[in-house]
Amino acid sequence: MKVIVMGAGVIGVATAWYLRQAGHEVTVLERNAGAARETSFGNGGQISVSHAEPWANPSAPFKLLKWLGREDAPLLFRLRADPAQWLWGLKFLGECGAKRSTRNMVQLLNLGTYSRDSLQQLRRDTGIEYDHLTKGILHFYTSQKEFDLALEPARIMRELGCERQVIDADEVVRIDPAMAAIRPRLAGATYTSADESGDVHKFTTGLAQKAAEQGVQFRYGVRIQRLRTEGGAMRGVEIASESGMYEVVQGDAYVLALGSFSAQLARGAGVPLDIYPAKGYSATLPILDAAKAPSVSLTDDEHKLVFSRFGDRLRIAGTAELNGYDLSLNPVRCEAIVRRTLEIFPGVSRPELASYWAGLRPATPGNVPYIGRSKVEGLFLNTGHGTLGWTHGCGSGRALAELMSGRRPEVDFAFCGPTPARSVVAPVLAPQRRGGAA
Repeated sequence: MKVIVMGAGVIGVATAWYLRQAGHEVTVLERNAGAARETSFGNGGQISVSHAEPWANPSAPFKLLKWLGREDAPLLFRLRADPAQWLWGLKFLGECGAKRSTRNMVQLLNLGTYSRDSLQQLRRDTGIEYDHLTKGILHFYTSQKEFDLALEPARIMRELGCERQVIDADEVVRIDPAMAAIRPRLAGATYTSADESGDVHKFTTGLAQKAAEQGVQFRYGVRIQRLRTEGGAMRGVEIASESGMYEVVQGDAYVLALGSFSAQLARGAGVPLDIYPAKGYSATLPILDAAKAPSVSLTDDEHKLVFSRFGDRLRIAGTAELNGYDLSLNPVRCEAIVRRTLEIFPGVSRPELASYWAGLRPATPGNVPYIGRSKVEGLFLNTGHGTLGWTHGCGSGRALAELMSGRRPEVDFAFCGPTPARSVVAPVLAPQRRGGAA
């Protein structure tokens, strides 16, 4: 089968890799000059199965009210005259109920576990290098109230098979001595030893190179104009080619993996997707004192920040700004990231050495991505992964390749559209299938 994959971020490249391993002919279309140049360029670097609690949870509405008007708020909803933003916001609130939040958590946990296993197997098979660490992820809290709120989601995750151990401040410092500077302020933490971290840009570019060696064709510098459909089926992808000329690219099947830009193209083909861009920021600091830098990947849930060490670099990423497709850097938010970092790890680096980046995360209201068949024949979806694209990248690509090859993936997840009969699967918790037009 000839497959056209749209997008060369971690989702698109992983999809292309697994499709090629399944024996399909694959072409990847990407507007940038190389892979992983947008959302998969500068994120927080975590493979965080333990980060399965959705943004939309029972405590979210109260936090949003508290953060209104704050330029440095972890989640900033910048109101616009944009019906899509308002509609997304209303659906987000609808996902905040306890039952829906728990259901979405199960979806993210199941997919995350499957994806982490897939990444580990791919790493063993290919020997790919990307500054990865397999020392786990530690979620820490300097607010007793926030720590108390984290206990119930952690308990649910443990019941569902995710090791998320509740630990005290002394254990935090034992696991990562760099946390000693804020030991008196720590209310507690949770720790998942099976989680990992690594540079998604290095991984994606390395995997793209290996995929090309296996026969995947990458066409960089092409711009997708629209999806051509007829009679409810895909007929091709209209592009501006590498030379700028109009061209129609045709295949037997098509995969939409364009992150935040998926919704616009899908809408033109009659497939509405509840995806809105959530701008995330990151700062990368050179480590000047290795003893003061974390050796374990960390999550600061109160400030919605994550910390990952890539060799002699410290990557800090997080916060979310719902402000359309704007990619401009807000200096207040950038400075808040570095200020918090140096507060936790004094002397690890200097603020003037920070390199900043922003990317658009393709967020769905409940954080659950679209993976599977759309209602348009021949069009498959792999998009809407929000902040968990790196965590879910390999699993999403592998699962979709299985579906497109006529097999049911070995993961309990509510895929879009009809799926092949399940083989032997041990479900964690049977999810409810998401409805909708996709």
